Amino acid sequence: MSEFAPICIYLVISPLVSLIPLDVPFPFASNSLTYPEKLSAYECGSDPSGDARSRFDIRFYPVPILFIITDPEVTFSFPWQYLLTRLICLDLGP
Repeated sequence: MSEFAPICIYLVISPLVSLIPLDVPFPFASNSLTYPEKLSAYECGSDPSGDARSRFDIRFYPVPILFIITDPEVTFSFPWQYLLTRLICLDLGP
């Protein structure tokens, strides 16, 4: 059982570490019921115009498509860069 102790400790501490920061701000936050403007759809003061579900122009689509393509590639290239840097420098040790 002692070999599973670190896993048990991790399973107890990790929810605390993730949930405590979510609960800490609530006692310090102001009550939104005291500010009726906070409950309105827009705080800028202007009424919305047009339909929110209108179609986008086709010119807006290449930007998110390029982001979706290049973002994972950049993320996965960092381990390769680290490995190749170590191999080039002939620092093969741990």
